Amino acid sequence: MRIFLVGFMGSGKTTFGKKLASSLNYPLFDLDQEIEAIVNQSVPEYFAAHGEESFRMLEKQTLQEGKYPEDCVISCGGGSPCYFDNMDWMNLNGVTVYLEMAPLALASRLEKKKYKRPLIKDLDEAGLLQFIETKLAERLPFYSKAKLTIGGIDINTELVKDQILNSGS
Repeated sequence: MRIFLVGFMGSGKTTFGKKLASSLNYPLFDLDQEIEAIVNQSVPEYFAAHGEESFRMLEKQTLQEGKYPEDCVISCGGGSPCYFDNMDWMNLNGVTVYLEMAPLALASRLEKKKYKRPLIKDLDEAGLLQFIETKLAERLPFYSKAKLTIGGIDINTELVKDQILNSGS
């Protein structure tokens, strides 16, 4: 089965994705890395050169037209579920897992590596928290469509694996 990991930036989709994929003996695909391989640029470079609208279209194409095996884990970008019909498409094509985290926990994680993230790289500490709270509120209706919601701090890989396998998809 295809397992799509969704959640806000910094929620641990790629880190947890590696553990989950290893536990299931599935390959892991990181949507941002797939995009970077296609355009031969980093996501921040592509964002700066072409803008968010172009990025979101490329993201949709990479997600929905990618040649992913039937059994795999796909770590999606934080905004991926929120554009076009991406979340509905993921729900039709696999099991979606929302890695949920509180804004303060996300801010703590993101502060250290915000220079790598085009949407937050220039924000101070208060601005970062405000951005997270605002964006999370906007994205929650999409994230909440996930088939499973898992707390993003101290995730138990085996427990989540069992929940996914028992989800009936």
